[in-house]
Amino acid sequence: GRSPEGAKAVSSHTGSLAGSDSVYDALLVQSGVQRVETISELFDYAALYCTQPLPKGNRVGIVTNAGGPGIMATDAAIRHGLRLATLTEETRAKLALALPDTASLRNPVDVIGDARADRYEAAVHTVLSDPNVDMGMIILTPQSMTEIPETASIVPAAIKGIDKPVVCSFMGARDVHDGVEILRKNGIPNYSFPEDAIKSLAAAHNLVELHEVPHRQIIEWKDLNVDRAKELIAEALGDKNERYLTQAECRPIFECYKLPLLKSSVVQTADEAALVAEEFACPVVMKVMSADVVHKFDAGGVLLNIQGADKAREGFARIHENVLKAVPGAKIDGILVEEMAKKGVEVILGASRDPRFGPLMMFGLGGTMVEVLKDVSFRLAPMWQISAERMVRMIRSFKVLDGFRGTAPSDIDAIVETLLRLSAMVTKHPEISELDINPLIVHAKGQGCSVADSRIMLRRV
Repeated sequence: GRSPEGAKAVSSHTGSLAGSDSVYDALLVQSGVQRVETISELFDYAALYCTQPLPKGNRVGIVTNAGGPGIMATDAAIRHGLRLATLTEETRAKLALALPDTASLRNPVDVIGDARADRYEAAVHTVLSDPNVDMGMIILTPQSMTEIPETASIVPAAIKGIDKPVVCSFMGARDVHDGVEILRKNGIPNYSFPEDAIKSLAAAHNLVELHEVPHRQIIEWKDLNVDRAKELIAEALGDKNERYLTQAECRPIFECYKLPLLKSSVVQTADEAALVAEEFACPVVMKVMSADVVHKFDAGGVLLNIQGADKAREGFARIHENVLKAVPGAKIDGILVEEMAKKGVEVILGASRDPRFGPLMMFGLGGTMVEVLKDVSFRLAPMWQISAERMVRMIRSFKVLDGFRGTAPSDIDAIVETLLRLSAMVTKHPEISELDINPLIVHAKGQGCSVADSRIMLRRV
C-alpha cells in the first residue's frame, strides 16, 4: 500500500508498515547482500573491500593531526555502530615516548598540527598494534609543517604485518593530491572526508556480521498440530474469500503452534463477565470481539485492570456503549475477558504476504504508537534462528529490551522462539494474509512472554 488508496485497504499494523522496500531489504540481508544507498557509497565500500582485510570487531583507532576532524570521526563512528577503541596502558606509554607533551594519548590520538612523517609513523604503528583496535583510520589536514607525500609514504610501512583494515582521510583535495596518489598506489583507500571513511569501515564490520552463520538452520518444531490448524482456517473461511479473525478466533490456531497465551473466555452478557472475572480471581482485561472493529483501543473497546465481578459487569456495558458510539452498526460477537499479563515490555510481531516473495515477518516495539515510531525490522519466512535473533537486535530501541536504566533484561529467547513459531505458521498456511500480535508482552529474562492481543486476516488461495 504505497498509495493512499492502497494503504486504506491494509488493516494490520504489519501490512501498513511493510512496503515493497522492506521486502527487498529483508531478501538482501538474508541472502548476505549488502545494500548501498548511493553510487558514491558503492565505490567507497568497494575501495575498502578490494584492498583491505575485513575487521574482526567494531573497535576503531583514530590518528589525526587536527582535533576537529578527529571529533567528527568519533561522532560518525558511534552513529554508525562502531566503538572507539580503549587503548591499553602499554600503548599509551609508547605514545608518550614518541609524541610531544601537548599530544592527546587517548583515542582519537592527536599528534598535533606540527607533526611530521616520523611522528605519524610512530603513532600509526603503535595504535594499530594495540590488541583493542580492530580497524584504523588516519586523518591528515595540510598545515604549515605537514609533510604530505612523506606521511603517505610511511603508511604502508607503519601498518605492515598488521591484519586490520586501515583507511585514510587526507583532506584538502588539491593540496594533498600527491599524497593521495601514493596511498592509491599502495592499495590504501583515501576518503575526502572522515565521515565517509568511517562509514566505509562500519560497512565492512556490517558485512562480516552479515556473513556469520551460527544457528543458520530452520527449526522443525515437533509439537505443532498443523492439520488441526488447517481445519480451523478452512472452517473460519467457510464460503468467504477473505475474513478477519478476532483475538478469540485466533486463539485455537495459536494453540496449534504452542504460542504463549493468557487465560481467557468470551462472554455474551454482563453476568457472564462477572462470573469469569470472579473465577479468574485476578485483575482482567476486557476487549470487544468484532470483525467491524479493527483498532479496539481507538473505539473504546478495551478496558484494563478490571478487578472483581461488579467492575466486570460495569465494564461490559461500557464497552458496548463505547463501541456502538464509535462504530455505529458494528456487530459485536462478544467480550473477551482475559487475565492481565505480568509487567513487561510491549513488542509487536507480525506477518504479511508479498505476492512475489511470500510471507514477510515483522518485529518492533509494540503498542498503539507502532505506526508512528516505525521502529521495526523485517525478514522473509521461513526464517533461520539467526535471522530471528538479528531482527530483534537490530531495532533502534533494542536497549529497552536489553535492560535500561536499572530495568531487568527482557526474555529475548522467548521472543525469538515466538517469532520462529509464527514463521512456521505463516509458511504452512498461505491463507494467512496478514497477522498482528500487538502487543506481545515480554517479561524479564527467563520468564517468557504473553500474547496480549492479536488478529489475523485470512484470504482464500
